Amino acid sequence: MLQQAFNGLVSGAFYALLALGLSIIFGMLHVVNFAHGAFYMLGAFGSYVLLDSFGVSFWLALPLVPIVLGVVGVVLERLFIQRLAPLDPLYNFLFTFGLALILQDLVKRQYGVQSQPYPRPSALRGSIDLGLFTYPAYQVFVLGVSVLVCGAVWVVLTRTRVGMIVRAATERPELTRALGIDVARWVTPVFGFGVALAGLAGVLAAPMRAVNPLMGSDLIITVFAVVVIGGLGSVFGSVAAGFTVGLVSALGYYYVPSLSQTLVFILMAAVLLWRPAGLFGREEATL
Repeated sequence: MLQQAFNGLVSGAFYALLALGLSIIFGMLHVVNFAHGAFYMLGAFGSYVLLDSFGVSFWLALPLVPIVLGVVGVVLERLFIQRLAPLDPLYNFLFTFGLALILQDLVKRQYGVQSQPYPRPSALRGSIDLGLFTYPAYQVFVLGVSVLVCGAVWVVLTRTRVGMIVRAATERPELTRALGIDVARWVTPVFGFGVALAGLAGVLAAPMRAVNPLMGSDLIITVFAVVVIGGLGSVFGSVAAGFTVGLVSALGYYYVPSLSQTLVFILMAAVLLWRPAGLFGREEATL
């Protein structure tokens, strides 16, 4: 059971990274970025292409791919999302949904629908003794990176001037503008950073999961459920809900495998009945 719970924490690490990026984007732009799963897929395929075509190792791809995807996100926000922002939010939703389909089909056209192999880095191919059981070193590395990144983002948002500006622009944009802060200048880098987090999750997933064009679409619905459970726009809520959903899914698969695919949505329904704003949505809205 303990090993299954650790499996859940590792799965939760991916949910937390993806939900964190999605929540930051929604909090600042109020855009439901349906292309988030496609950027996760591109992160995995980016690391695969760099290794297969150019011999770039996992350790170089780990920072490089998220940076490149972050720049792509900045360009997309400038060219499209920013122009659609004054219109009904449905326009940006449809744009990101269409963008996800386009990116997915482009990758399918180039590489097909079969999974592509991506080897684990040689330094992380063994196992680590955790006391009660041994566990693959790479999964421990993924969990550590996720906790480190999520913790760093939380520190930046709560302990630095940049973080205070982003939070203020997220929660009270009109008041923030009245204080002389140009909110618009922060929108683009925040979107790029959210996309970079999705790319980072994709690079980490490449040695663990099947690298294929559908890997993002298979995951994005669960990530949306995670964001809703944590509270739309709540950074802490998204991370906490990500690890919680990972644990619930893993333990559910262990105890009630017949319901393992639906437990996440049962949890979401229960949370919404109890707290319609999500676990942490109301608290963050009143800061």
